[in-house]
Amino acid sequence: MVTLDFQALFSRSPNPYVVLDLDLTIVWANDAYLRVTARSRDEILGCKMFEAFPADPASEGFRLLERSLQRVLATGEADEIAIIRYDIRRPDRTMETRYWSATHTPLPDQAGVLRYILQHTVDVTELHNLRRGRDEAGLMRRANAVQDRNRDLAAESRRLLDFFAHAPGFVALLDGPEHRFTMANNAYRELVGRSDLIGKPVSEALPEVMDQGFGDVLDQVRRSGKPFFGRRMRVLLQRSPGKSAAALFLNFIFQPVRDTNERISGIIIQGYDVTEEVEYEERQALLIGELNHRVKNTLAVVQGLAGQSFRAVPGAASAQAIFEARLKALAAAHSLLTDAHWGSTLVAETIRRSAEATAGEAITRFTLNGPDVALAPQMAVSLAMIVHELCTNALKYGALSNDEGRVAITWSISDDADREFSLTWQEREGPSVTPAMANGFGTRLIRRGLSADGSGEVQMDFAPAGLTCMIAARLGHPDAPAFANTSLHP
Repeated sequence: MVTLDFQALFSRSPNPYVVLDLDLTIVWANDAYLRVTARSRDEILGCKMFEAFPADPASEGFRLLERSLQRVLATGEADEIAIIRYDIRRPDRTMETRYWSATHTPLPDQAGVLRYILQHTVDVTELHNLRRGRDEAGLMRRANAVQDRNRDLAAESRRLLDFFAHAPGFVALLDGPEHRFTMANNAYRELVGRSDLIGKPVSEALPEVMDQGFGDVLDQVRRSGKPFFGRRMRVLLQRSPGKSAAALFLNFIFQPVRDTNERISGIIIQGYDVTEEVEYEERQALLIGELNHRVKNTLAVVQGLAGQSFRAVPGAASAQAIFEARLKALAAAHSLLTDAHWGSTLVAETIRRSAEATAGEAITRFTLNGPDVALAPQMAVSLAMIVHELCTNALKYGALSNDEGRVAITWSISDDADREFSLTWQEREGPSVTPAMANGFGTRLIRRGLSADGSGEVQMDFAPAGLTCMIAARLGHPDAPAFANTSLHP
């Protein structure tokens, strides 16, 4: 068995080692340690570590070294310092900046009681300087890259400011609790009729909006942090000095703006002037109201003329009732189109109104089921008149002529370009059916279908169990989008 002299071994090691006792007094050091610290044994043996190598107690190096040694004393476990700056005094008494990596290993006696601390020290000053040089070179590269990015950001900022200034909607930015203008684009300045806004609070720049309560709204947005949406709000603005305020209709939002600490620092105003749109719709509503009034008057005149004409014909009371019922159905279809501003109307609403006008309380015996398909005005009138004729027949001869019968109306639409529309009227639980209306005017009206060009198709089956009428028509390009399937039970 080979016996080694570990003291001689560590003395010859090229790695620096020093041994401290529990008072942190230096009791042994090898030659490598003396070389890297530029000390002799006589200078350091018997001295405490921080006496042999003094340092400012407030310095980071002093604190790191002391804490590492104290952890070893407290835990009896090894501790490492990856890198530490600890300056060394040169022989000429000047201080030299040095960087070290240190490992502190506890040395217990045979009983396991801690007696010494072995410090293994590596001078990494050159490595640190090389790394710092590399970092400095990298810093220059990063600085150049940042400068290039700053140029790009400056150009982007100019583009964004140009977009802001020329945005079609009005935009302004208010800052602070007084709501001072810090930005306002061209559209906003044109809206309010003023250009000297920047730096002024709203109360000074636009006193008329404060009188209308918008100052309180801004305060509420700032307090709550919740945006405020104004939709077609009437706002009075003093756009020209000495003239009365102009009434405008605006869609806008007051949106709170937060800083990096999530505190509300201001409010951004964004919106559009919809005055022309509102005024157009008001004019359109007046025109449609006038049209509706005149059509109703015309229908009343027609009804009066029909009454006078039928009275001169013996036995025409039944025909007069049928004619007036058809006028009533036509008026109901007209009212539906009026409500829709003579645009597209939905199948379900068209059927429901026509059936209610004809069947009255019997509408509770109808079931409607199908997608909400939009119909053009002419096709909606045709469908309303067809439903009227079918309801009239059901009341006289079909499912609505007793107390048990029911009517189911279902419809669908294809997904192709023609958008084939199919509707089925089915009567059940009524009296046994015979084709009583095969050659009447109502039957001819139904068989004309929904398409004005005659391209539609109508099939009528007078089965004993109940009438079934199937109607098909091509809708072509939609006037309004179709929605999800719904079931309506009047």
